[in-house]
Amino acid sequence: MQRLDERLAAATPGTIRHEALETTKRFKSSWIELGRVLWTVWKDKAFREWGYLTFEAYCAKELGIRSATAKKLLQSYHFLEREESGVLERLSVQRPSALPHYESVNALRLLKQRPSVSEATYQTLRAKVLEQGREAPEVRREIRTALEATQPDPEAARAARRQGAIRRMIGTLKSMRREFEAAHLVPDKLLGEIEALTKKLEQAL
Repeated sequence: MQRLDERLAAATPGTIRHEALETTKRFKSSWIELGRVLWTVWKDKAFREWGYLTFEAYCAKELGIRSATAKKLLQSYHFLEREESGVLERLSVQRPSALPHYESVNALRLLKQRPSVSEATYQTLRAKVLEQGREAPEVRREIRTALEATQPDPEAARAARRQGAIRRMIGTLKSMRREFEAAHLVPDKLLGEIEALTKKLEQAL
């Protein structure tokens, strides 16, 4: 915090650089504001003007924010801006008693990218994150539970793979038998054995 204060004193008030430093100080209670500023800094590549080669280096050295945290803040804010502009506007104007944590918003963002998740499931978790401000550990647990529910039954999946493999083998054997028989490539005894194996596989379906 002392280093942030020193850099704040050196930065010109009213500039995006000064605003980024200032909002970092209020990070715990104002991550949305910080996410907005970081999004502007990243989008405009403003950090290059300040002597930093990468956005990650700028966040680490000037703001004291780890690269992983900065990325989540950036993506969480951008998710709200793109998908939940109404919620973002409401949160920016009127702070609720339970502000959604950026980790929870990031988890919601990742959930939305899963095609296997139903709209009803997403909306339920969306309400818990954006309306109720549930803590990130609880949100992650509920998301894991929701994802597990979308996974196919292991035994059913194994049975389906088995049936598929058998059907492919039957098709291959029948094709081989026709080719061997038409061109007289193998003895009749072997053709009979291929036919017998084909029938056994058909019975196993």
